[in-house]
Amino acid sequence: MEYYSEYPKFLISTDCIIFGFDNGKLQLLIRKRDFDPGRDLWSLLGGFVNSTESIDAAAKRILKKLTGLTHIYMQQVGAFGNIHRDPGQRVISVCYYALIKVGDYDERLQHKYNAVWVPIDELPPLFSDHSQMVEKARDMMQQKFAHEPVGFNLLPENFTLTQLQQLYEAVYGTIIDKRNFRKRVNEMKYIENTGVIDKTTSKRGAVLYRFNNTIYKQQQNFKL
Repeated sequence: MEYYSEYPKFLISTDCIIFGFDNGKLQLLIRKRDFDPGRDLWSLLGGFVNSTESIDAAAKRILKKLTGLTHIYMQQVGAFGNIHRDPGQRVISVCYYALIKVGDYDERLQHKYNAVWVPIDELPPLFSDHSQMVEKARDMMQQKFAHEPVGFNLLPENFTLTQLQQLYEAVYGTIIDKRNFRKRVNEMKYIENTGVIDKTTSKRGAVLYRFNNTIYKQQQNFKL
């Protein structure tokens, strides 16, 4: 017996706001659409929810398909359902933002999906309401960054304090006082000095640090 047959049926999609961090800038992965509607327009990457999966499961499946990565940090941003948001058909999108390391991303998939990394402050106009999705996702990410160590999902396993500061400056779009920032970092025992010197950017080099999740779980006090 079919229930609710008197009500209209809609398509459900997930749009993925995939953030990365490279060259001191917060980056967003976008693609040029090679299909209608919106052919040749820039857009987020995404896909449709299958009838046999939850929305979260669909987002994980689509992210793995698009990036080749598993165990990606992701958070639901919300649902977007304006009547005419998709000129092809009535589509309700539940979007997620994800944080990945740019260096881990499979370049073959980048070429396959015609995707490019673009600095967040240099984005072109995006298809439909995708710009609104990005804006809301960045606001949510800023709130999360203030109280949880999610930013380490964007950094290599070993990083310099300069890289860490640049990440937070890129996320918040502001300059952070170096002395105060490093003082706060030094108070966090779960940001460990590896004793290794990185000399790729200068002869003097810079100390590499790493995030120790085991120690963090014991303390659970994060604020940068």
